[in-house]
Amino acid sequence: MAKKIAIAIDGPAGAGKSTIARRLAAELGYCYVDTGAIYRTVAYFLDLLGISPKDADGVARYLDELTVGITYDEEGKQHMIMNGMDVTEDIRTQEISQKASLVSANPLVREMLLDLQRDMAKEYNVIMDGRDIGTVVLPRANMKIFLTASPEVRAKRRTAELEAKGQTANYEKVLKEIQQRDYQDSHRAIAPLKQAKDAVKVDTSELDIDGVVAAIRKIVEGKIGQ
Repeated sequence: MAKKIAIAIDGPAGAGKSTIARRLAAELGYCYVDTGAIYRTVAYFLDLLGISPKDADGVARYLDELTVGITYDEEGKQHMIMNGMDVTEDIRTQEISQKASLVSANPLVREMLLDLQRDMAKEYNVIMDGRDIGTVVLPRANMKIFLTASPEVRAKRRTAELEAKGQTANYEKVLKEIQQRDYQDSHRAIAPLKQAKDAVKVDTSELDIDGVVAAIRKIVEGKIGQ
């Protein structure tokens, strides 16, 4: 079996990782793996039980009752399956996003999900995005991208995204949440958000989606010839 190709895309919340990675995967014919959705699923599970992500004992007590799966529909969209239920839409709230950041700092959770992520890369050509893909999950990825943008730009994008979904969103509140998320992700003791030494940094602040996809596609073509 030919060795699979892995492209890692890391970066802070709201940098456009999911949108860019999904588009790029479709163009290259790769499997897109949204690891943030995996942690959101764990956070959602704990939220339903009323367990705080900061309650290490509570998390440890109930984690064995959770099964997390990933499926893809005909359009290639990733669906998150929690204990047999599709929770893809349920996990997309700002509250769950904040809790996912805290959950991802728990070593038991990270250990539980690490094999799931790595197994995807063994089975498929993947574009995987998250906070520590190039540094921890797939340190030998063929290509590593660090996608970023200013907090203000990311807050504007996230506000517009939430409003487009019919959710109430306040820019100042979203900006504060993003800054808090940045701090949590970059200061956690285990697998903090940081740019891998061999990653190419791409700032999306002044680029639209097409511009970012084209820029990364050019980098990928130069690195792995696709």
